[in-house]
Amino acid sequence: MSTFRRTAGVLAAATALSLGLAIPALAHVTINPGSAEQGGFTKVAFRVPNERDNASTTKIEVSFPVDHPLAFVSVKPVPGWEVKVTEGKLPKPVKTEYGDLTEAVTKVVWSGGEIKPGQFQEFEVSMGQLPTDTTQLLFPTTQTYSGGEVVQWDDEPKADGSEAEKPAPLLKLTPASGDGAHGTASASPSAASGEATPAGTGGVPSVAPVAASGSSSDGTARLLGGAGLVVGVIGVVIGFMGLRRRSA
Repeated sequence: MSTFRRTAGVLAAATALSLGLAIPALAHVTINPGSAEQGGFTKVAFRVPNERDNASTTKIEVSFPVDHPLAFVSVKPVPGWEVKVTEGKLPKPVKTEYGDLTEAVTKVVWSGGEIKPGQFQEFEVSMGQLPTDTTQLLFPTTQTYSGGEVVQWDDEPKADGSEAEKPAPLLKLTPASGDGAHGTASASPSAASGEATPAGTGGVPSVAPVAASGSSSDGTARLLGGAGLVVGVIGVVIGFMGLRRRSA
């Protein structure tokens, strides 16, 4: 019996370790879906989980790239949250098919709401035209808690492919599929996002076609992977118990 207890204890520890490894990976602020076509328009959601069990998330600040600025940005209202879109002058003008872009959205801030412990919230944004001269866009994000704690999600991807401690939300850009310069066009940003608050930049209109995107997420994949690991450990325990009964 003591052998069984020792084995069960080891398996329980392995289960706890597997969960401990899986849960932190899910806690990052992410952008979903995590990829879009170069040169197109897309709608994404910044997914923000609350990591604390004694405080709520009360403010989210997302910084937009200025080295690869986006001419069109609109945000979908989130009940209970106020949103502020900030535009700024670019370090240098960027040539686009709509003309030289001298200003662009540099920051979007959501505040006044609450993400309670054990909950998450998604903040949707339509944006474009996505650049064609880079394979990724980073959106450093600041998460503020009701207790005053501020967490910076701004680490760049590591060269070896491993995950950074506090990775910035990353949108991977893939080559266009050949359906046109804007990818697979659907509705305008406001139509694709529901009721949206547009932000025009540099004299360029803020309504443009939005590329349709998949809805899979890295967070879901990690969750399923962690769950599969736990199920495997449970199966080992059941099998061991069956062997003990037969041997008895």
